[in-house]
Amino acid sequence: MSGIEYPSDPIDMLMGVLQLDETGARTHEDIFVGASHPMPTGRVFGGQVVAQCVTAATRTIAEDRFPHSLHGYFLRPGDVTLPTTFAVERIHDGRSFSRRRVQAYQSGAPIFSGIISFQDEDPGMQHQFAMPEAPAPEDLPSAEQELGDASRLLRANPIEARHVDGAIFLDVPEQTPHQATWIRIRERLDDDPSLHRTILAYMSDFTIQEPTLRANGVPWRTPGLRSASLDHAIWWHRFARVDEWLLYVAESPTSQGGRGMNVGRIFSRDGALVASVAQEIMARTPADA
Repeated sequence: MSGIEYPSDPIDMLMGVLQLDETGARTHEDIFVGASHPMPTGRVFGGQVVAQCVTAATRTIAEDRFPHSLHGYFLRPGDVTLPTTFAVERIHDGRSFSRRRVQAYQSGAPIFSGIISFQDEDPGMQHQFAMPEAPAPEDLPSAEQELGDASRLLRANPIEARHVDGAIFLDVPEQTPHQATWIRIRERLDDDPSLHRTILAYMSDFTIQEPTLRANGVPWRTPGLRSASLDHAIWWHRFARVDEWLLYVAESPTSQGGRGMNVGRIFSRDGALVASVAQEIMARTPADA
């Protein structure tokens, strides 16, 4: 997509797409409308539509309940030039849990469908996997440093990322199904916990596809590479600020038939397991034909 114009402030851009307009209610549904931020492909970033679905569903939930899981399918590519309508169905409100079905539409056709579950902050059993050892983000080059003059699009991204074993934009340093990346939002945000949880959903779709590509030795610049997210799931475990460094540890257990499975864990810098993520992608190169 040539001649694309990116806003000068990527955080304002992100906050803008999360500001959904409520247009009223139909029978059994609350209706919201939102815009999209630019993307070089002209297709809506999957993390954006997931975060907008979380925003829409949260607007129908009591303030003392927070999302703990989302399961959804990407049905069609979204067009960044079109508005997106979000229809929220109030499936269930119980003593501890609430569930919402959210459908995202463009021009009357669904582009994403998911169910989000919310819960009170209740006491209970606690354990977690330990965070693996990783070099500090300050000791790693930024994506902009790795790409140099070719990093203009990354500078417009509200997410800052530092790959532990090198980025795969231009080549694959080592062919392995494992990856670790430090990520954070580039500017300080306010303290609203719902905002941080929503933006964590946005960030969860960033780099999660890469273990499949890394395992197959396929960098992003591979001529003719076609990729798309097929589904997405996120489980929020513990609160963390998204404007502080988070370690996104991901792996690809398998790829076959033009599809790759990716699973990830997101840790705060002090070692708390913040969230788990799973996503299957479509990934094809001309060599697969």
